Amino acid sequence: MKLKEAKEKIKKGFKKFWFLLWKDNSIKGWLFSVIFLFVFIKFIFFPILNLVTGTALPLAIVESCSMYHQGNVFSSFDDWFARHDLKYSEFEITKTEFGSFLFRRGFSKGDILFMIGANPDKLKVGDIIAFKSGTRNTPVIHRIIEIREENGERIFTTIGDNNAKILTPSNNLFGIDEREIQEEQIVGKAVFRVVPALGWVKLIFFEGSKPASERGFCKEN
Repeated sequence: MKLKEAKEKIKKGFKKFWFLLWKDNSIKGWLFSVIFLFVFIKFIFFPILNLVTGTALPLAIVESCSMYHQGNVFSSFDDWFARHDLKYSEFEITKTEFGSFLFRRGFSKGDILFMIGANPDKLKVGDIIAFKSGTRNTPVIHRIIEIREENGERIFTTIGDNNAKILTPSNNLFGIDEREIQEEQIVGKAVFRVVPALGWVKLIFFEGSKPASERGFCKEN
């Protein structure tokens, strides 16, 4: 009997929980749903996603226009590369090679990217990585353009598709240096774009605190 009573209590408790979560249209029900979703996302969904992807940053919001291509998917790749050929030719990256890269048309501020853990030994030129550098609170997401080995470790150089130059401590406000990215600086590798522009829901609240050059929508440099 006790076991049966316990089952009945659990069943009633679950029905009450389900009603509050999905069917109760009162303020109490709405608040309960918001709190539940927050707890689920923060303490269950993201920890599991971190474990599965092998990175602490499985979903990355693009916060700048450094990887923007004019028009993105609707633009002419040939025209875009003709305007940026010079900076890639320095690293012997041809138009044909670039055309085979993932995200060959870049991505835009506010896009959300799906990231996985990056094995430094398997990274190659053209990959998009997120890495920590300088005083910036969030990782930089740029394209690898050179890989070399020093003392048995791989050293990476990146550049933003929409940037004219490689970032060095002398040419940016955050002291970012992407000439010599160490393996331990790498946070993850981008594999696909989850949703375009949805990240603006968060970014809009921080636009005012950014340098004037980083505010607003993207345009090609």
